[in-house]
Amino acid sequence: MVKDWQLELPNLLISIHGGLQNFELQPKLKQVLGKGLIKAAVTTGAWIFTGGVSTGVIRHVGDALKDHSSKSRGKVCAIGIAPWGIIENKEDLIGRDVTRPYQTMSNPLSKLSVLNNSHSHFILADNGTTGKYGAEVKLRRQLEKHISLQKINTQGGPNVISITLESLREEPPVPVVVCDGSGRASDIMSFAHKYCEEGGLINDDVRDQLLVTIQKTFNYSKGQSQQILLMVMECMKKKEL
Repeated sequence: MVKDWQLELPNLLISIHGGLQNFELQPKLKQVLGKGLIKAAVTTGAWIFTGGVSTGVIRHVGDALKDHSSKSRGKVCAIGIAPWGIIENKEDLIGRDVTRPYQTMSNPLSKLSVLNNSHSHFILADNGTTGKYGAEVKLRRQLEKHISLQKINTQGGPNVISITLESLREEPPVPVVVCDGSGRASDIMSFAHKYCEEGGLINDDVRDQLLVTIQKTFNYSKGQSQQILLMVMECMKKKEL
């Protein structure tokens, strides 16, 4: 990346995880999230890692990048890491040392996704599958482990809670920023953080409320929800991060 793209090594890596399904953010929250993200990237010389496609939380990050770019306030390095098999119009990207036009208008009838054109660079991982996420996970994790990083979680499903726990278990632990009010996994984590006691302990009343919220949010059985709750409780043991 440094050699081929002639990028400077970052002082920080901001890794964005969250829901891939499209959702709306409250305008004020979207503005705060976007401005804070861009300010953090510009002032620290950070790289931003996302899933690269123009859906879910990545679409909101792309909007912040686009707004920043339109005001010419300095370049932000935003790298999208996506699986090759889910990219719409991917044939247009085939070639070496060539410039290719790429159509970023999504097809509403397609199950594939277009790349978000507000990113500066892309890495596309191919494991031979089509229409499935997952090919990019190992590659992205390996890249992140080589760089000191700060994760920002917005909305997201139960996998985001799992990723958060993995980050907190790293040596040294990776700090995590959770956006309260953005929905789903983020709101569950925020609620637990707000009401957990000293040492990250969660009392029975809060635990019962979290369990019900997890069941309703993810349409999970009680058993599945208890597994997610255990991960949330483990995260709270390092609430200072």
